[in-house]
Amino acid sequence: MTRSPGENLSVAAQRAALTDRYAAWRAQGFDAARCPVRNVLDHLGSKWSALLLIALAEKPMRFNALLRDVPDISKRMLTQTLRDLERDGLVSRQVFPTKPPSVEYRLSAMGGSVLGPLTALVGWAEQHFADIEQARARFDGEGAGFATEDAPTDRVALAPVPVRG
Repeated sequence: MTRSPGENLSVAAQRAALTDRYAAWRAQGFDAARCPVRNVLDHLGSKWSALLLIALAEKPMRFNALLRDVPDISKRMLTQTLRDLERDGLVSRQVFPTKPPSVEYRLSAMGGSVLGPLTALVGWAEQHFADIEQARARFDGEGAGFATEDAPTDRVALAPVPVRG
């Protein structure tokens, strides 16, 4: 199995590489509309995009097959997410001239190229899921969860902000 470039780097080297990239973005004016993290990963990190890419990694699928395959997704969200992935060039859509027309979705070449990083992220999520659940439970058990290692744990509760309506 081939390793991705990120897997060959130590944590310190990864940190340095990301810090350098971030500094370069800031030096260029950090245009939010052109920021790859905010712009591209916003779609890839959505609730459904990764699952749809994983489902389509196996084989091309029709809309209803995807609807059955991905649990709990609504028709509206499936439609919107597929449109977003198609707009980003990660999924291609083929309409067959049948009555009624049938549509098949498949990963594009660029969509296939995201499978390596996605596989690494999925592996990381599976490996750390129990730890994340424990951290969430600790955070939720601490109330607002604003404590840091240096901050005292005895917090004063904030009064709710009145809502005007």
